[in-house]
Amino acid sequence: MLKFKYILIILINTCTVCVVKSQSMWTKVKEEIVFTTPPFKNCHASTLLETKTGELLLSCFGGSQEGKADVSIWLCSLTKDSLHTPTIVADGIVSDTLRYPAWNPVLFQEAKGKVFLFYKVGLNPRTWLGLYKTSDDNGKTWSAPISLPKGILGPIKNKPVQLPEGVILSPSSIEEENGRWKGHIEKSTDGGASWSLIQLDTNKRFDIIQPSILQYSKGRLQVLCRSKQGKVVQAWSYDRGDTWTKLSETTLLNPNSGTDAVTLASGKQLIVYNPDVPGKDWFNGRSKLRLACSIDGKKWEDIAILENGTKEEFSYPAIIQTRDGLVHITYTYDRKNIKHVVLKEGI
Repeated sequence: MLKFKYILIILINTCTVCVVKSQSMWTKVKEEIVFTTPPFKNCHASTLLETKTGELLLSCFGGSQEGKADVSIWLCSLTKDSLHTPTIVADGIVSDTLRYPAWNPVLFQEAKGKVFLFYKVGLNPRTWLGLYKTSDDNGKTWSAPISLPKGILGPIKNKPVQLPEGVILSPSSIEEENGRWKGHIEKSTDGGASWSLIQLDTNKRFDIIQPSILQYSKGRLQVLCRSKQGKVVQAWSYDRGDTWTKLSETTLLNPNSGTDAVTLASGKQLIVYNPDVPGKDWFNGRSKLRLACSIDGKKWEDIAILENGTKEEFSYPAIIQTRDGLVHITYTYDRKNIKHVVLKEGI
């Protein structure tokens, strides 16, 4: 097995996970392309959930091409089915004559066990409507679609977090017709039955979307956001998410591409990101993908090269830690598939 220790820079144009620098030893446990025979031409925006029964669920959107009306939300198990056979769990069908594309699923299980599948429907991100389905049997069966209240879109790309006192914080954002991007947090104190909106800083210096939420001691929280300004952008909360500091740049590069982050049981923080700057088009800079680690959320160190391509697209990661301590990462594999990588941290 490949071990991640000290400084090893292995620049290869393959999908092998390599180490850049490490604060401890890491081992690659598993690496796979998820779908053997994808039932769609393109797919994107994966999301992961370990259910209370220990099953690992993956969802993504797939169809002929992002934004086309046939794009639906697909779901599969990475635990029980070795073929990872996906099935359609949601779509944008309005009537026999009207259908919109579906976008950006996000899986989440609240503390009492209800599983949520959030997703969006609309012609484009500026016209999205937020919807969700729920499951009371860990994803085996699902409710009918439920519309979120006006002004609430649900988690835009990355998973909500549930605080020890039960409050759910959902990282969200909007893209306006004038081209401005704004991030916000949607808060629920009743297990997802109702939501209120907490605005992040609207400083025009930064255009931000797709936040992820990290947790620290004494109720401190950090959001990390995709931006148009070439860096991952952050804000901090010192009152469990009710108010937030002004936005500021991190040291992490961002080529206008989605990231995802997670707080480990050990208290360490991980982020998966594309280490590049914006190119001529929005899709430039997504051929390299890395994993970085931090103790304090301020100083970040790359610990693994997930992809080191040239013109391919490896993007929109999702990252979770399962109860056995393993770290699972999925991401778009050149728009044709989803890749799944499992890492283990040593002592």
